[in-house]
Amino acid sequence: MAKRKKKFKFPWRAVISVATFVLVGYVVYENRDGFVQTFENLNQTNIFIILLLVPEQLFMYYACGQIFFSYLTAKYHKVFGRKEKLLISTELNFVNRAVPAGSLGGLAYLTYRLRPFGVTAGQASFLYIFRFAITTVVNYVQALIAILILLALGSIPEEATWIIWVSLLMNAGVFTILGLIIYVASSKKRIEWFAKIISNLQAFSARTITFGHKKTFVRRDKMEEYFLSIHECVVTVKKDKKSLIRPTMWGLVYSLCEIGVYWIVACSLGRPEILPVIMVGEAIGSVFDGIVPYGPYELGMSGVMSLLLGGTEEAVAISLIVVVMARALSLIFTIGTGWWPYQQAIRKKSDE
Repeated sequence: MAKRKKKFKFPWRAVISVATFVLVGYVVYENRDGFVQTFENLNQTNIFIILLLVPEQLFMYYACGQIFFSYLTAKYHKVFGRKEKLLISTELNFVNRAVPAGSLGGLAYLTYRLRPFGVTAGQASFLYIFRFAITTVVNYVQALIAILILLALGSIPEEATWIIWVSLLMNAGVFTILGLIIYVASSKKRIEWFAKIISNLQAFSARTITFGHKKTFVRRDKMEEYFLSIHECVVTVKKDKKSLIRPTMWGLVYSLCEIGVYWIVACSLGRPEILPVIMVGEAIGSVFDGIVPYGPYELGMSGVMSLLLGGTEEAVAISLIVVVMARALSLIFTIGTGWWPYQQAIRKKSDE
């Protein structure tokens, strides 16, 4: 009896693994100057203070994951072990920071990792949007607090007063966008209308890219099901607002930990007093972070910091050193802790 031929199975996990290696290599290459500067400046720092980044970073990953896990456990009774929580948090941080894929890459990975726990794509998307919303709001609120402190101390140079108005406009823009998202997602009719528009756009893209060979990438009914799932999450939360208290608290902790990375570096350089400046710079620089992981973020943050510190050569130097060192050390730690768990996760057979 003739042996049946095995059906060819595309090795997508191997492809993703190789692609990730290439992308991480690209990020490392693009940040090579930052790594060199960091190691050159280590002799100016207090190494014992720098080492605080290790527990601080691990706790930051955990806090980020708890934004999702605390809600899923309380609302949907999903069970996650402590090890699983830390692993997923570490992997997600790796995808968001070490792989230049922007926010969509993180959302796709979170959806993939939570699927074995019975979490739908809509629920994962809702939580991801919520995490982005709460951390962004916290960033800008703390930036406003920092600006008030700087104004009270009279330490904002006249040529940097425009930063106050930029911060206010950014706050208004963020709250407006979040309000629109809630407005659309709160109504079944509006979310169906939005799903229809997105479905038509992706169908048009599919026909254009494939020269008419493929009518759509995602079926309309699947698209509608996805957005209706987000709508159901929003409706559920509006009925039970208390369910967001713990995730919101964890979002606050996570945001403070992000600021803490830069402050630890500043403290190691003997400049703990620039914390308010770091808070304002991080809030403005983070606008670019969800779109372009590296480059504009550092320029935006260090530029704002140097202006608030007076615009002198010393101000520019300390701003660049703090931002570059914090980002470089954070990237090294991210790759070091996230590469292996990420590789193990994408090779799992449990979802096949």
